Amino acid sequence: MSVAEAINVRDLLLESPSFGALEIEQLRQAVGADQFAEVRQTTNELQQLIDQGSQSQRDLTACGIASYFMGRHAQADQSLSQITDNGIAAYYHAQTLTALERFDDAAARLMEAGQQGCDSIQCTLEACGAVRLSGRLDEAEEILRSTGGEGAGRAEYSYQMGCIFADRGDTYGAIEYFERAVDMDPHHTGALFRLAGQNNLLGNDHEAIILYEQSLSKPPFHLGALLNLGLLYEDIENYSAAEFCFRRVLDIYPRHERARLFLKDIEASTDMYYDEEAVQRSREIEQVMETSIADFELSARSRNCLESAEINTLGDLTRVSEQDLLGGKNFGETSLREIRKLLEDRGLKIGQELYKQDYTAPVVDRGDLSPEERVLHDESINELNLSVRSRKCVARLGITTIGELVLKSADELLSTRNFGVTSLNEIRSKLGEMSLTLRKD
Repeated sequence: MSVAEAINVRDLLLESPSFGALEIEQLRQAVGADQFAEVRQTTNELQQLIDQGSQSQRDLTACGIASYFMGRHAQADQSLSQITDNGIAAYYHAQTLTALERFDDAAARLMEAGQQGCDSIQCTLEACGAVRLSGRLDEAEEILRSTGGEGAGRAEYSYQMGCIFADRGDTYGAIEYFERAVDMDPHHTGALFRLAGQNNLLGNDHEAIILYEQSLSKPPFHLGALLNLGLLYEDIENYSAAEFCFRRVLDIYPRHERARLFLKDIEASTDMYYDEEAVQRSREIEQVMETSIADFELSARSRNCLESAEINTLGDLTRVSEQDLLGGKNFGETSLREIRKLLEDRGLKIGQELYKQDYTAPVVDRGDLSPEERVLHDESINELNLSVRSRKCVARLGITTIGELVLKSADELLSTRNFGVTSLNEIRSKLGEMSLTLRKD
């Protein structure tokens, strides 16, 4: 939103004589754009007026709906529960109660909203969703079908039917209904979110990102959509977009622990990105070290001495000491200075690799394992039921069995791109359920 299009939030929340559909749409735009902080500050001022004694139905409505859009559900409930005979307030109070998982109360409030001037068919369809969330699927479907042809022609009907199918375990039937809902309403937040989640599970990351972005086109922002989109952004190394998602969660829920952990993972991923540049430079140096001595112009004496010592590449020179060279027949200080200069011009030194040892991954002696442990170690990594993110990180390491995973240490896992503390804790927990641990744990 440009500066010219910015909403005057103070006038909207504090001065407007009424607070109806037009004001709600303007508030939605402000929250969805870059005015979130302004909405939060002004809503705090409005709440202070209410705390000081204002019982204006208009103020309570504005404060309640603004709080709901920002994810402040307890505050929204406090304001909206005081309003009677106002269909719009009843409708948004129902949305708040759903967010608070008070599903029966939400269903009742939606029916009130339908009787107080809101779209009665839409309210009935959404009441079906509240009943479904309470676990009464058959009753929810009965309510849904009671809306007849008028209800069946709406996106909300297909969305709610898709949710019922999903809850009954019919994934593909659910997807068909969600897609139908999006065809009817390309901005249906719930259907977009559910479709994004299905694509995420199926590994269709690009499609999932597009759908999550569409589902977040207007508030209230679905917490799961922000978190999942942030993780997908991180997987494709779009760290600034991932950080934005996690910070938006913290704008709404400042103490949200997972969002804080994900932000720390972003910092770690950024560090690993630069570490990879260092690895690339290291590989370039390794290529230089493989260069044959024969490619350089050396004195005949130095060349003969190196050939006698079976030193054939620059890398060989990094794995011997100066004392070793001087101990060779006819190899003196003049030849030593010549070799030093040759290596220094290429960023190398005599003996720099002499005391480095190649790392060898530990191998488990399967003879020490019981038959039951062998079976467990041979099981597919899929048996751990890891999250999509952790599963991708493990796949990058080429790990296919549980036995291969337990050979890894925490440090080795954390050195993998996008593998953060959250994924590490998940893997430790899953292994712990099998009485297994990572190496060195």
